[in-house]
Amino acid sequence: MPALFLALAISSEICATISLKYSHGFTRLLPSVIVVIGYVASFALLSQALKHIPVSTAYAIWSGAGTAVVAAIGFAFLGEGVNVWKAFGIALIIAGVVALNLGGAAHS
Repeated sequence: MPALFLALAISSEICATISLKYSHGFTRLLPSVIVVIGYVASFALLSQALKHIPVSTAYAIWSGAGTAVVAAIGFAFLGEGVNVWKAFGIALIIAGVVALNLGGAAHS
């Protein structure tokens, strides 16, 4: 169940972040409402996951996965440019999350 809470927290954060772009500085109502609801839901779900997952691991997964997915959405669907350095940065984020998980698994 903690992994489900974390996955839902990540999904909520991704939806909120993408909606933030479409809120145009909170001047559009529907995307602005989605931003607020998405971030509140994300933090509420993350707090539930933290009852069973160490904060270093949960936060790294939450922020890293969110960052990587939002970047990929930006590259694939929002017309944002991608280059070798951006791809390398995303790979480093993923590697960092994997490393924290491997380190946490050894101490569990």
